[in-house]
Amino acid sequence: MSDQILEITDVSYRWPGRAGFSLAVAHLSVAKGESVLLLGESGSGKSTLLSLICGTVLPDKGKVHVAGTDSAALSGGARDKFRAEHIGVIFQQFNLLPFGSVMDNILLPLRFAPARRKRAGDANDEASQLCSTLGLPEGVGNAKAAALSVGQQQRVAVARALIGQPPLIIADEPTSALDANSQAAFLDLLFEQIALHNTSLLMVSHDPRLGERFDRVIRMEDIAQVERRNL
Repeated sequence: MSDQILEITDVSYRWPGRAGFSLAVAHLSVAKGESVLLLGESGSGKSTLLSLICGTVLPDKGKVHVAGTDSAALSGGARDKFRAEHIGVIFQQFNLLPFGSVMDNILLPLRFAPARRKRAGDANDEASQLCSTLGLPEGVGNAKAAALSVGQQQRVAVARALIGQPPLIIADEPTSALDANSQAAFLDLLFEQIALHNTSLLMVSHDPRLGERFDRVIRMEDIAQVERRNL
């Protein structure tokens, strides 16, 4: 498992509540430096799977290893710290702090991840370099996130995920609201950045046209079983 950044084995999870929803995944792995596109329609369990990978929910059985560590074996606080150290997340809705500055948003993960902060070196300098590389205007660091265009907010979200070189990037439908040209430009920037540090990428999408950009394409229906029942 040493060359696997992510390894999921015989995992199952059932959400509690009136609408019973369970997900079972026999196996999923992502190697160091590999880019994987995970395709699935709405309701296929993609969000639940990402929650399991990030450790925000724990499997009822089975193992989820990230960088060789079983997150379920960690305490709640240690699990949060581990996630901040090892996983950069690009959310579909970006999840920026709207009244925080661009720099505040990019540097936020480092507040909870000392090893990641150390990898960043001069964190402000790395954040500025990421802004420049991702095509954000000079001096944008002091601007409020809410004042940016959607495209600029997206780039800030990418910079936040990349800073400090986490070994795994999780991207949740980051291109769903973009036209074809904007999608291509976004992916060019993202792949350029992950190649610099041999970072692994797991991107979730419902768009199979993106598949040619990735090392491997996985369909949720090929790896997962979903069950719904009314309780």
